[in-house]
Amino acid sequence: MSKHLSFLRSLAVATATGICLGGSPAALSVELPKTVRIIVPFSPGGSNDLFARAIGQRLSRKFNVSVIVDNRPGAGGAIGSDMVARSEPDGATLLLTSVSFATNAAVQRNLTYDPLKSFVTVAILASGPMLVTVGSSTPYRTTAQYLEAARDPKNRVNYGSAGIGSIGHMGGELLNVMAGTHAEHVPYKGISNAVADLIGGNLQMMVTTAASVNGPLKAGTIRPIAVTSLQRSAFAPDLPPVAESIPGFSLDVWWAVLAPAKTPKALVDMLNDEIRAAGETSEMRELYARESTEPGRLTAAESAAFLAGEISKWRGVAKERNISLD
Repeated sequence: MSKHLSFLRSLAVATATGICLGGSPAALSVELPKTVRIIVPFSPGGSNDLFARAIGQRLSRKFNVSVIVDNRPGAGGAIGSDMVARSEPDGATLLLTSVSFATNAAVQRNLTYDPLKSFVTVAILASGPMLVTVGSSTPYRTTAQYLEAARDPKNRVNYGSAGIGSIGHMGGELLNVMAGTHAEHVPYKGISNAVADLIGGNLQMMVTTAASVNGPLKAGTIRPIAVTSLQRSAFAPDLPPVAESIPGFSLDVWWAVLAPAKTPKALVDMLNDEIRAAGETSEMRELYARESTEPGRLTAAESAAFLAGEISKWRGVAKERNISLD
C-alpha cells in the first residue's frame, strides 16, 4: 500500500470515528490562537461581563490559551460589535453580547456593520423570560386587568425602560402591538431610575429581568403579574405567562457569542461544543440561574437561525411602532 493511500485511509478512519479536537469531524486539526480576546460591548460588572469572564476561564483551561476580556461600551453595544466585525476571522476575537444586539439592529439603521452578514453565530449562552411588573400602588393584579386598562385610550397608562431600543422598551411595544394597548413609553438613562419611579408610582408597568428588580420584589414595593415565556418558568412557577392572555406572546432575554464573518466552521463548531459543555456544569448553571436563565443547548447552526429570527422579530416591532435612534 502506498504511503499516500495509507494516509488517506487513516484520515478517513479518524474522520468517521470523530477522533479530533472537539469530538467533531469538522474540527480536525483546528486550534485556537494562543491569545483570544472576548469583546464585551458593555461596562464591567454586568451580566455580559460576568458571563464572558466565566466562559473565558473555561476556554483558557480547555485549550491552554490566554483569554482576555475587553470591555468596549458605547452606542448600545455598537462600538464593541463593530470592533469584532472588523477583526480577522481566526478565532482570536470574539463578541459576547446579548439581546440588545438584536434590538439595536432594529432601531439603529446606520450601523457600521451588518448584524447578520458581518458575523457568524457561535452559540447562544443562555436565555430566559422577563417579568411584567407593576407598581404596588396600581390596581393591577393580573395581566388581564392591566390590558383592560391599557386598551382604553381614556386611561393614561405608561411604562418605563432603560432607554429607547432597550429590551424593556421593545418588550413594552410588543405588548402594545399584540394586545392592542396604548401604553406610553417613558425612557430613562438606565434601569435604576425607572425602577425608582415604578416604586414611587410615576410608572404603571415595566417589562424587565428579575435580576434588575430583585430587591424591590423581595421588599414587595413592586408586583410581578406575569412571565414573558410561552409556558410557566421554573424561576417563577407561580406566575402565569403573558401568553395565557395574549396567545403566542413570547419574549426572552439571551446572551450569545459571535465571531467575525468567515471564521472557519470547524472552529465555530469546536467553540460551540465547549460552550454548551460549560453550560452543563454546576458552576455555569448557578451563574446563569442568578439571571433567571438556563444554559443554551443549540448548535451553531441552530443558534444562527435563532439570532436571525430575533433580529427579524424586533425589526418588525420597530417598523410597526416607528421606533428609530437615527
